[in-house]
Amino acid sequence: MALTFGKLREVITRQGLTWQTGIDRRDDEVIQFRGLGGDPKGLSKPEAVSPINFHKVLDVGTNPLLALRRLERGFISREAIEKQFRKQELFRLGFGEILEPTDRAIPPGAGAATSVDWRNRWGANWITSIRDQNGCNACWAFAGVALVEAMVRIEDAIWTRLSEGDVHRGIGAQCADYGNIGNVSNFFVNNGFADPGCFPWTTNNPPYTPTQDRNGRTVRGPAFQWTGTVQQAKDWIDTVGPLITWLEVWNDFFGYSTGVYRRSTDPSNTQAGSHFMLVIGYSDALQAWLCKNSWGQGWGMNGYCWIAYGDSGIDSYAKAGVRNVNSDPWSKRRLHNGNLYESGNGSLNRNLEVMGANGSRILHRWREGGPPWTWGTAGSFATDAAICPTLTGTTFNRNMEVIYLTTSKRLHHWWGPGGGTGPWNDGGVFGPNDCLGVPGFIQGDYNAPGNFEIVVLVSGGQLQHLWRDGAGWHLGPRFGNNLAYSGATLVQSTFGSPHGSLELVAVSNNRTMQHFWRNEMNMIWNAGAIFGSGITSPPVIIQGQYGIYDETGPHGNFELCVAAGERVQHWWRWNSGDKQWRHSATFGHDVLAVAGLCESQWGMNLEVIVLRTDNQLQHYWRDRSGWYEGPIIGQA
Repeated sequence: MALTFGKLREVITRQGLTWQTGIDRRDDEVIQFRGLGGDPKGLSKPEAVSPINFHKVLDVGTNPLLALRRLERGFISREAIEKQFRKQELFRLGFGEILEPTDRAIPPGAGAATSVDWRNRWGANWITSIRDQNGCNACWAFAGVALVEAMVRIEDAIWTRLSEGDVHRGIGAQCADYGNIGNVSNFFVNNGFADPGCFPWTTNNPPYTPTQDRNGRTVRGPAFQWTGTVQQAKDWIDTVGPLITWLEVWNDFFGYSTGVYRRSTDPSNTQAGSHFMLVIGYSDALQAWLCKNSWGQGWGMNGYCWIAYGDSGIDSYAKAGVRNVNSDPWSKRRLHNGNLYESGNGSLNRNLEVMGANGSRILHRWREGGPPWTWGTAGSFATDAAICPTLTGTTFNRNMEVIYLTTSKRLHHWWGPGGGTGPWNDGGVFGPNDCLGVPGFIQGDYNAPGNFEIVVLVSGGQLQHLWRDGAGWHLGPRFGNNLAYSGATLVQSTFGSPHGSLELVAVSNNRTMQHFWRNEMNMIWNAGAIFGSGITSPPVIIQGQYGIYDETGPHGNFELCVAAGERVQHWWRWNSGDKQWRHSATFGHDVLAVAGLCESQWGMNLEVIVLRTDNQLQHYWRDRSGWYEGPIIGQA
């Protein structure tokens, strides 16, 4: 007999269960069964899993809040933290006390959290939106994607959207097939997880035909790691991030709405199958795990649930997590501009890459993503560069690509290997012969691989739009008037659907900045706000992640840096609010122009490269406590 909400209410009341079913559902309404798919094949019993030595496994990482939590637990040292984060930032975060020298040894397990909720930790959300497996037995793909998305946010400070369909069909599963987490882990190691634009989630079992640039738009990482005991799982959730869990699903679970779920022992409550979910927290007060499900927002607590420790076999098997994920260029495409790019290279997958124009040659420099923070030289190429190039990472096998203004007033394209080693390749000279400014250069989302888009200042004080698809470079319209400088300000924003609008800022002859944007509906460039004064150099813009709740939005702020009076001005636009430009800070000295800007994986720090008046490049950065002057890198 079908289970109704009325029947389930009777059972809950009779047995005194600590959860409720939908109060807005009629008694005679039949409870909808959902897709499952949790094959326990390959799972190990907790006692069979080797204990994790968190003191040896964990390092400082790039998330300052998580690093301080690891310090509180005694898993890392005070000295290690102070090598990677400034004391001013740590004190501003409210952790000054634990940084002070003390004779008190931190005992094992000190400060173990009694509750964790990664949806609201340190005042921020770290979990991507709820998805729906739509009746397919694909929970294993959804749990794997949810895990990796969360770790990209926690470790790399990036909101990303990955595709359950890429994993599901990439493994070769059909809608009805159960799956196991071991296969998901293997697929992640060997292939990575791609975004929905590469191959989307559907329920009709289409052929697996990802876009040809899949290799350059996948988040990569190591095999999943297993935690055995309940305490080890709590330690992992507290100091690393979420975990995938297996559980039995009984018929009453489909009707769960709120509270701590404990399955009914009523004889009518039979087992429907098994399932994988993502554990995003726990509460010792509730004696329960907090789980993210994949049955849509209409189920449970807007897609989430509390499940009692040990109930429904949730602690019968080891739980799976992952560390040290490597984000892809596509996820980071709005977070950098100019001659600066944070790549996936290096031992920590987060090298800073910088391009300078030394004479007529391009010089590639890089900095490892951890102490001792020294800059190295990777090589040089080209003979016709007139100015610092604009650098980006693309989905063409994670290649790095540059566009620069030549000494003959044209544009030149070069591309190099995404791994950071190997030769740079000449992509050719192109464009009109009256180019004058720093080119804005991005890879957009028209076609796959996405078109290259360029906007550059040309004669007559106008801007020239160019774009490249599979057939080569094409001239777009010229627009604007009375402009003095173009810069690396072109971004494809999150405004507009299905393609984001193109946005940029140029400097007018009257030394103000002018915002332009291209309407997705009619492809016409429009003049927007005018702001600032006394600007005599090209600006650089990114669309960052401040103001974003999760990967669906709202819109992240525009961040702009520009030189004026030999100092740097930082401006930002509140994209999820009034869309007004605001001048927030002035910093630096002896600055001729801003050359590069990115929002880095170090706690969403802003990183800036400037061209000094002595023709050298210098690094500045902003953390949560303010702007800081970094080292002079070398000749531009």
